[in-house]
Amino acid sequence: MEQIRIRDEFIRLGQAMKLAGAVDEGFEAKAAIQDGLVKVNGETETRRGRKLHPGDSFTYREKSYEIVN
Repeated sequence: MEQIRIRDEFIRLGQAMKLAGAVDEGFEAKAAIQDGLVKVNGETETRRGRKLHPGDSFTYREKSYEIVN
């Protein structure tokens, strides 16, 4: 599982996907999330603005990422 280090209290899912390199552009993250292709903490998430805090994780295209600070 790849770690994504943040300095703030949280990061939004779309931003985390871009920071992780899972997508190149925001519109790609939006489409993937709306199509139900992203899981947060094991459950399908369809909100791009979902707040992720340290300890949360998301999965996209069979790769997992964990939020850490």
